[in-house]
Amino acid sequence: MSDLSALIKAYDVRGVVPDEWDEDVSRAIGAAFAEFVLTESGATAVVTAHDMRESSIPLSRAFAEGVISRGVDVVEAGLGSTDLLYFAAGSLDLPGAMFTASHNPARYNGIKLCRAGAAPIGQDSGLLPIREWAERDRYDRVPDRVGSVSGRDVLADYAAYLHSLVDLSTVRPLKVVVDAGNGMGGHTVPVVLAGLPLEVVPLYFELDGTFPNHEANPLDPANLVDIQAAVRQHGADIGLAFDGDADRVFVVDENGDPVSPSAVTALVAVRELAKGRGTTIIHNLITSRSVPEIVREHGGEPVRTRVGHSFIKEEMARTDAVFGGEHSAHYYFRDFWRADTGMLAAMHVLAALGEQGRPLSELAAAYSRYAASGEINSTVDDAAARAAEVRKAFEEQDGVTVDELDGLTVELPDGAWFNLRASNTEPLLRLNVEAPDAARMTELTDRVLGMVRA
Repeated sequence: MSDLSALIKAYDVRGVVPDEWDEDVSRAIGAAFAEFVLTESGATAVVTAHDMRESSIPLSRAFAEGVISRGVDVVEAGLGSTDLLYFAAGSLDLPGAMFTASHNPARYNGIKLCRAGAAPIGQDSGLLPIREWAERDRYDRVPDRVGSVSGRDVLADYAAYLHSLVDLSTVRPLKVVVDAGNGMGGHTVPVVLAGLPLEVVPLYFELDGTFPNHEANPLDPANLVDIQAAVRQHGADIGLAFDGDADRVFVVDENGDPVSPSAVTALVAVRELAKGRGTTIIHNLITSRSVPEIVREHGGEPVRTRVGHSFIKEEMARTDAVFGGEHSAHYYFRDFWRADTGMLAAMHVLAALGEQGRPLSELAAAYSRYAASGEINSTVDDAAARAAEVRKAFEEQDGVTVDELDGLTVELPDGAWFNLRASNTEPLLRLNVEAPDAARMTELTDRVLGMVRA
C-alpha cells in the first residue's frame, strides 16, 4: 500500500477496480478507518452500506474484515443509497462507510466515509491520516479482541423518517416519472413513495451496475432524454432523475424541460424558512444569483461557500443553517444530519407541486430569474495561466469585482457574472456564466471561452 494518493482523493475514495484498488486495499482502508474513529472518538462500531456494482459486496466485506481486525464492530446495512447510509450513521450515531462510485462507469468503485452523526470526512478532516495508516498497514496498538459483524435493515426506518419530515399523504394526485438509471433509486423509491397519492412511472429500476441504458448522471443532458420523452408520453406532472447512488436528484417539469438545481434550491429554501426554525441558507458560489435574492426576500440569511460537500457541511455546522443547495443537484438538510439527500429534496418538490394547482413549469418559473450557461468544461495545458489571463482581461474594468473564494469569480456591472474553476483531478477549466438574459449570457460565455481555449 505504498502510495494511495491517487485513490484517496479530496472527498472520498475513488478508483478503477481492480487496476487501482482491490479487496486487499479495501481491507487496509477498513483497518485504518477503524483505528481513526476509535482513536478520535472512541467509536466501537461502524455502519456500512453498498450500491449495486458487482465489486461493491466483495470490497465492503474486505473493508469489514479490516475493521474487525482492529477490534471494532461492523453493522452492515446492506444494499442502499448513499443517503440511506447517512441516515444509518445519523440515527445509530455511528461512523459510516458507503461503497459506491456514484455516477462513474461500471469499472469504478469508491468509499464515502463519515463520522458518527453523518459528519463529513475529507482530506483536511481525516482522510489524510486514514490514507497514511492504510499505506503503512501496521499499528503499534494490539487490539484486545476481534470485532463482530452483524446485519441491520434500515430501509423502512429511512422511509419513515423522510415521511416525518415531508408529509405527502394529502397532496393532490400526481403522475411522477422516476428514472433510477439502474442505480439505487430503484431500491429506495418504491419503498419511500409507496402508499401515497402518486402514480409512479418507473424507468430503469432494475439494479445493474453496468448501467445498460445510460450513465447514471442526470447533470449530463444526454442522460435526461429518456425521462423527458417519458414525461411527455405519459402526460406526467413531474420527472425525477436520480444518480447512481441516489444522493442527487434532477427535476423535469410537465413539458419535459429541466428545472435548474438553483430553482430547486430556492424552492426548498423557502419551504425550510417557512418552518420558522432558522434563517441561514447555504449556497455554493455557482448557484444562481436568484437563490440569495429569494432567500433574503423570505427573511433568510444566505451564506455563500466553495463548491463541494465537505465545505457545505462544515459551513452548515458553523452557522446552524437549515438547508444548503449546490448547482450539481446536491441538497443538504439540517434535519438530515446536515447530509445530502436527493430523496428528501424530491419529496419537497412533490409537496410544493401537490399542495397547489399550478403545473411545475409555472411553479418553478417563480424561482428562475436569469439565464445560465450550465457548466462548460475546457481541456487546457495550464489552467492557472489561462485563469490568470482571464482575470487580467476583466479586473481593471470599471465596476467589475473579482474574488477567488473558489477559482475565479468575476461580477460585471450589468448583473452578469462568471466563475472559472480548475478541476481537482483533470486538466480542465470549468466555466459557469449567468446574465440577465440569454443574449448577454451567450455573449459573455463566448468571450471567456475564446480566452480559455485560445
